[in-house]
Amino acid sequence: MKKQIKPRIFFALLLSAVVITFSSGYSRAQDKRTLTIFAASSLTDAFKELEAVFEKANPGVDVLFSFGSSSTLATQLKEGAPADIFASANNSQMDVAVTAKRITGTPRTFVKNRLVLAVPADNPAKIASLKDLANPGIKLVLAGPKVPVREYTNTMLNKLVKVDGYGEEYKAAVLKNVVSEEDNVRQVSAKVSLGEADAGIIYRSDITPDISSKVIILTIPDEVNTIATYPIAAISDSANPEIGSAFIGFVLSDASQDILVRWNFISIRAKNPCMIE
Repeated sequence: MKKQIKPRIFFALLLSAVVITFSSGYSRAQDKRTLTIFAASSLTDAFKELEAVFEKANPGVDVLFSFGSSSTLATQLKEGAPADIFASANNSQMDVAVTAKRITGTPRTFVKNRLVLAVPADNPAKIASLKDLANPGIKLVLAGPKVPVREYTNTMLNKLVKVDGYGEEYKAAVLKNVVSEEDNVRQVSAKVSLGEADAGIIYRSDITPDISSKVIILTIPDEVNTIATYPIAAISDSANPEIGSAFIGFVLSDASQDILVRWNFISIRAKNPCMIE
């Protein structure tokens, strides 16, 4: 005859099993670490590819991105938003985070970019060069005033002011044709690809496979173009400083630089980035 387990003893054994199972699950959860990265929207596709490679090489690490305009991200960091890494599309927004004492160590340039003029594939306004942006009735879309790509665009326009055939009148006419100022560069490229604008100034890296057949890229001459510089740095109160340091080192590696170049960024290994197409 089998010996019966008293209900009280059975309940105690069941409770012990539940506790052991919960503790084991909690331990595994503790091993899972999240790396939160604030990154410029222009880095979206390239960083998602880097994420897959980094997570595969670092089991237990979950990379979580917050993509947006560098100016918006810098403001969020200034206001205390939790993060581990900041990858900005320019130095001035990185400086905002540095001044707010949210950055530890010295920010490092990890990649560069260049401006291009993008028009819809059917090019209804018949735009052939920067000169045409001043034509009456052109619907030009740019990023907002504090967005890095707009700051680079303004620098380009200021260079054109000094070029014969352009001048202050040209700059004024171009800015008069701005019909929308977007929160980030990806919104600019989206409007152009959807035919909601005659032209937009974006980064070369923003011509991604999903829109490449919907837009035409017009190059901007090197003498007036602006090379965008992207710095990366660890957040001073990061919850995962070791992992953050590993990711920054990974982004600077040859393997990561190759991935960034495939997404049309300019590698920091290039001696003369202005000559890269």
